[in-house]
Amino acid sequence: MIYYDVFNGDADGLCALHQLRLIEPRDSQLITGPKREIDLLGRVPLDGVAGVTVLDISMEKNAAALERLLESGVQVSYFDHHFPGEIPNHPGLQAHLDTRPDVCTSLLVDAYLEGRARAWAVVGAFGDNLDHSARRAAESLNLDPSTLDDLRELGICLNYNGYGPSIEDLHFAPDDLYRRLQPYADPRDFIAGDAACARLRDGYADDMARARALVAEYDDARHRLFILPAEPWARRASGVYANELAQQAPEKAHAILTCLSTGGFLVSVRAPLSRLEGADTLCRQFATGGGRKGAAGINQLPEADYDRFLDAFRAAWA
Repeated sequence: MIYYDVFNGDADGLCALHQLRLIEPRDSQLITGPKREIDLLGRVPLDGVAGVTVLDISMEKNAAALERLLESGVQVSYFDHHFPGEIPNHPGLQAHLDTRPDVCTSLLVDAYLEGRARAWAVVGAFGDNLDHSARRAAESLNLDPSTLDDLRELGICLNYNGYGPSIEDLHFAPDDLYRRLQPYADPRDFIAGDAACARLRDGYADDMARARALVAEYDDARHRLFILPAEPWARRASGVYANELAQQAPEKAHAILTCLSTGGFLVSVRAPLSRLEGADTLCRQFATGGGRKGAAGINQLPEADYDRFLDAFRAAWA
């Protein structure tokens, strides 16, 4: 019988699982992928399963696979902060769900663990662009400002690694990156002791320098929209650049449209930090869209839908 840990490949998913397994160790098979690859639960077989833990992937997008597992008698623990859709009423499901815009999955796991691996929850919250929530969670750790800045940088770099439509675009496959985190109970030791941290930091700096040189395609008092080219650096930078822009102009909504080599756009949307709502509602208007209230995306927006998206983007935060 095999346990499965199914998790998003971004900072929040990585740090949520890392916290959980630091405190509740378990030999398990990992199922993950790039940040936008969220229909992961269907990879879990229906036979020979001892149990499944799911972290930071939309229940709505995995509803059919979840139902199949529950009907097969599999026990499922589910931690997530995305829009869940209809939550199954089943004794085999232990659901830890919270869609409030200032909560991420790492903070849900932190609450479940009563803060026993909180430094990693802080890293995950920073990576999810929840600076205020991260700093609030860190208060009990009594960290000096320099250390807190280091944890913020680590969260951003872990998150940066998750973007891109394929593993080939990433510096590290998310399951490999998780295994590099595993030996470190303290994120400061990972920063100091693993070469992956320097590689991510250098890659992030180079890709973000290119993104920051771009000029907005659309810019008004409440919105900014950028279009990035169909290049690996742009696919990696898209989401973290959207987060950075949101921090710089918290009263504005932001959209990053990254050109896909197959046509159309990969879209990252950030609600104004001053009003963290509406991003998920906007993106769900489009076929491959989803996410959460403060940050959402569309996996493939056809070029023909660009004008419709721009109109909807402006209307969402009129």
